[in-house]
Amino acid sequence: MKTATLSIRLDEDLDRLLGKASRQAGRSRSDVARDALRRQLRLTQFEAVRRRMMPFAEARGLLTDEDVFAKVT
Repeated sequence: MKTATLSIRLDEDLDRLLGKASRQAGRSRSDVARDALRRQLRLTQFEAVRRRMMPFAEARGLLTDEDVFAKVT
């Protein structure tokens, strides 16, 4: 797999949190940061799809998550 390098600046608090999370997980700081970035980007994608779908769901009476779950279960 082809990779790219990204350099970012972290404030002291975020740097400390990243170091703590990587030690607890027994993984590199890069691995933890990559996974956090991947999760955040997927969440952003999900939220964008959800915003686009809401008018269609609301037109069918699906106003809450519970409404959706009731339909699919």
